[in-house]
Amino acid sequence: MIIDDFIAFNANGLYCRYADFYLDPQQPVTNAVISHAHADHAVSGNINVYTTEATYAFMQLRYGKSASKVSYAVAYNLPFNIGDVQITFIPAGHMPGSAQVLMVYKGVKYLYTGDYKLQPDATCEPMEFVKADVLITESTFADPTTAHPDPVEEIKKLNDIKINILLGAYSLGKSQRLIRMINDYAPQKKILVHHRIMPINAIYHKMGFELGAHQMYGRKLMKEQLEYVYIVPPFTFDSYLRATGVKRLFASGWKNLQVNAQDTLFISDHADWGDIIKTIEQTQPQQVWTLHGNGTHLKNHFNNDIFVKLLS
Repeated sequence: MIIDDFIAFNANGLYCRYADFYLDPQQPVTNAVISHAHADHAVSGNINVYTTEATYAFMQLRYGKSASKVSYAVAYNLPFNIGDVQITFIPAGHMPGSAQVLMVYKGVKYLYTGDYKLQPDATCEPMEFVKADVLITESTFADPTTAHPDPVEEIKKLNDIKINILLGAYSLGKSQRLIRMINDYAPQKKILVHHRIMPINAIYHKMGFELGAHQMYGRKLMKEQLEYVYIVPPFTFDSYLRATGVKRLFASGWKNLQVNAQDTLFISDHADWGDIIKTIEQTQPQQVWTLHGNGTHLKNHFNNDIFVKLLS
C-alpha cells in the first residue's frame, strides 16, 4: 500500500520519517541523500551524506571539509539500506553522478528523479528508466507548451557568428557540456574557459569524460577576432554587460536568460513536457508526485487515469 506521507516537506526539506533521512535537504541534517552536486540540491554541513562518487567529488571541490562529516559513496544500481528503506541510485542524465533515488519500503517502490534529462549528453551517464509505484518527478518544465529544441542544432548556430563570443553558463554541468558540443559541432571555434571552471573540468577528465580542446582564458587572446568562445559563469557574464567586440549569449532553457532576441542558445539540462510524459510512460507508476515546478498541467493531463499529487 502506498503511504501518502512517505516523503513530506518540513523546515529542512524533503523528509522520509520512516527511515530518518532527507532527499536533497535545504539545510544541514543528520542523514542526507543527495541526488546531484548542484548547490540547490547539495548543501554543506550534513553529518552523513549518501550519494554517488562523482557527486561527492564535486561537493568536496566546492565545500572542502564541510561537505560532510561522513560520506557514503555508492555506485549506481547497488542497493543499500538506511533503516528499513532500501535505496538504489539510478542514472538521471542531468550531469555526472546525478542519480534518481529508488526507495523501497514494505514492498512499495518510490522513485525520486531529482533533476533529469533524456537528451543525449556525452558528458554524463545517460538516464535509465525503472518501474516504480510512485514517481516523484521534478516538474521544472512540466508545461505542454514547452519543448526543448535539438541541442546540436542550437550549438551549430555558433558557426554563423564570426566575431568572438562571450558565453554565459553555469560552471558545473552546463559549461562542460558546451565545451564538448562546441568541439564536436563548431570545431573551428577556439574555446577559452574561466579559471573557476577549470578545476571542475579536471574532475570530468579524471572520471573519463573527455571534453576536447579548451584553454584557460588570457586577457590578450580575445583582443583578436579569431572566433574565440569564452565560457564564463553567471557572475562574470553579468559583470561584462558592456563588453565590446563580442556577441553575448547565455546558454539556458529559460527564455528570460536569453540576452538578445536575434541570437539565442536554448540548451536545457532538464526534461521538457514530452520527456516527462515519456518518463511517466516508462516508469508506469500508480501515482505521480510533482516537485520543483507547477504540476497542475500533469494533473489535468492525466485527469483520473493516474493520480497526481503536487508536493510543491
